[in-house]
Amino acid sequence: MRRLLTSLLLLLTQIHHAVTYTPLSDTSLRHLHPATKPSSHYPDPDFDPVHGALLAPILHPRVPGTPGHARVQAHFVAFVRAHLHPSWRLEWHNTTSTTPATGDAQVPFQNLILRRDPPWAAPGEVARLTLAAHYDSLYRPEGFVGAVDSAVPCAVLLSVARAVDEALTRRWEGMEDAAAEGLGLEEEKGVQILLLDGEEAWVEWSDRDSLYGSRALAEAWEDTRYESGSSFTTPLQAISLFVLLDLLGAAEPNIPSYFPTTHWAYRNLAKVEERLRKLGVLETEPRMPFLGESEKEGAQFFRGFVADDHIPFMRRGVDILHIIPAPFPSVWHTMNDDGAHLDVPTIRDWVRIMTAFVAEWMDLEGHLLPGKGKPRKKNAEREEL
Repeated sequence: MRRLLTSLLLLLTQIHHAVTYTPLSDTSLRHLHPATKPSSHYPDPDFDPVHGALLAPILHPRVPGTPGHARVQAHFVAFVRAHLHPSWRLEWHNTTSTTPATGDAQVPFQNLILRRDPPWAAPGEVARLTLAAHYDSLYRPEGFVGAVDSAVPCAVLLSVARAVDEALTRRWEGMEDAAAEGLGLEEEKGVQILLLDGEEAWVEWSDRDSLYGSRALAEAWEDTRYESGSSFTTPLQAISLFVLLDLLGAAEPNIPSYFPTTHWAYRNLAKVEERLRKLGVLETEPRMPFLGESEKEGAQFFRGFVADDHIPFMRRGVDILHIIPAPFPSVWHTMNDDGAHLDVPTIRDWVRIMTAFVAEWMDLEGHLLPGKGKPRKKNAEREEL
């Protein structure tokens, strides 16, 4: 009976979400392919571990409360100001906590929230696709870089935001123009990126020594109330899907589907990878797809999952899609988790896969291509908290 109920749940969730998810055309998917691929003579301008303007500044120790941690925070803010539309809202969620390694000293933990909603939508009316990764690094061993854990996922998410930014502007400006002609505004769908702090344990992983930033943020959002009469009561309820990236950047990743309730989303992501490979857009040629469990059935799901930043949100009813390999990369929690052990083509392919997934979720078909209208001048003041 349990297997039957799980299978029915999978079927019902897939039917429900198929109506709200618009695949990209082959033309749009091909547009994700760069005009030229970086080589040893021309390193990747974003993801070269030494010179890449997006990734290299993150490839340093980032222990909360240290100067290296602050430099990476400044890099994130500088990237957003330089590359994203000013309607992206930046918000810091700041807390402190003691840790087993620091005694009575209060350690600061700072989550960075980047959010873009339709310009006409009230906060409590927007369902948000939520993309997350943690940016802190281990306290010990000293000098630990944490390239796959999780500098690369942070860089991937920022790159995805940049890749869909102008398309979002085109889509929403087009909808506003249509509304001016009396056609109405119906979309209440936004996107937010959580760069989470304090995921790593300071001494030994436990419920109290881990997930400092995500625990605090989930609790705060549970206690935050939108205006009475809103479609959503809290920011937690407004999360349409929580997509957590972790331990990405090594070659040949194997990403399982962990949760039957979001297997429909995993299948959509796997379909994106499959189509991109068939079109020759992806650079890597792994023995198996990155996402190889799209045909997984209800009886094959188990209760076990990987402990990570999604747990405080999942315990409060948020749907989770966890993009983390199993087994973990061999460099996990070793000093070899550095830029020298990354596979840059794999990183670029993750950007393409995640960009396509987000573009499909946000209904950006027809808005990704050049010449489909230009965003308005970036002259608005960015709101920061």
